Amino acid sequence: MVKLRIDFEFPSRGWWESGGQELWEGIAESADASSVIVDENLAESWIAEARRLPGWDDGHEYAPHPVRVTALEEEDEL
Repeated sequence: MVKLRIDFEFPSRGWWESGGQELWEGIAESADASSVIVDENLAESWIAEARRLPGWDDGHEYAPHPVRVTALEEEDEL
């Protein structure tokens, strides 16, 4: 299990406006969720789809993509 998390330091809205918003809402538990815990295989396939949308690589070096994969932390509930 891993966490997909919106990177709020990502500066561009292009990815979100090019289908990213719908893609995110399709996996998130609610429309305003900023992270979601998923199986690693699902995360990999979701990220592969997300990369196909324009704007995925429009961020800065410290925030290159609109969504990132992170390891679970102790306080994360499964």
